Amino acid sequence: MRYLIKIAYDGTDFIGWQKQKQGRSVQTTMENALEQFCQHHTPIVAAGRTDTGVHALAQYAHFEYEGNMTMPQMLFAFRRWLPADIKVLQIWQVEANLSARYQAYERQYKYILSKDADPFNRNFAGFLPHLRISLNPMLEAAARLLGKHDFSSFGRLNPEVPNHVCDLKELSICEDEFNFTFHVRADRFLHNMVRRIVGTLANVSHFDLPATTIDKLLADQCPRQNLVTTAPAAGLYLVSVKYPTELLDGRPTYKFDDLRKRKT
Repeated sequence: MRYLIKIAYDGTDFIGWQKQKQGRSVQTTMENALEQFCQHHTPIVAAGRTDTGVHALAQYAHFEYEGNMTMPQMLFAFRRWLPADIKVLQIWQVEANLSARYQAYERQYKYILSKDADPFNRNFAGFLPHLRISLNPMLEAAARLLGKHDFSSFGRLNPEVPNHVCDLKELSICEDEFNFTFHVRADRFLHNMVRRIVGTLANVSHFDLPATTIDKLLADQCPRQNLVTTAPAAGLYLVSVKYPTELLDGRPTYKFDDLRKRKT
């Protein structure tokens, strides 16, 4: 049987989602926990690969399980075997053809950009020193990025990804006393795309550049741009992944928090 899970994790001490030869990855940690109750190695496929230090409030992944445990029992088993910086929030029993990666049609990220360096949020917010950043210039420039474009200038060069066209559906920014918070939603993202968008908008504000600067960057379709700065990983959060409703509607599902409430 195939199962889909919703996961949250603090990315501070991980090298990212994807397992590698060295370093602690979210994928390896998840697969090690699953192996404890599957009794054999089982691959876990995520909706997307978050980088070193990037957090997730709602990462999704699928895996195969043929044992006798119920979904509530699997949720408790994950809780037992996973470390404190990962939590499985929900589980679904899904059709065998559902792919957490390939059938996701929309992803949303949040980026928190701190106005000042702070020892208490350094792992959970980005900070760009020496920049004078204002909200309105960033909002004007952000509007130029909405829609379907070739985002080559805003993605790190990756020869394995030939398609650089993304449909950016939302790019909103709000400001409070301590932070600028960016909400970015699209059908897909290039490597480092959200962080490079944040860094670029900050530069547009700092250097008092016109919003049309964004048009030139898009037209250049080149990842080597002096104005494109990659904001620190600590401020980035994967907050939502969307799947076609027919894949999940009516499917058996359990939330860990609901199980805990019923138990008490």
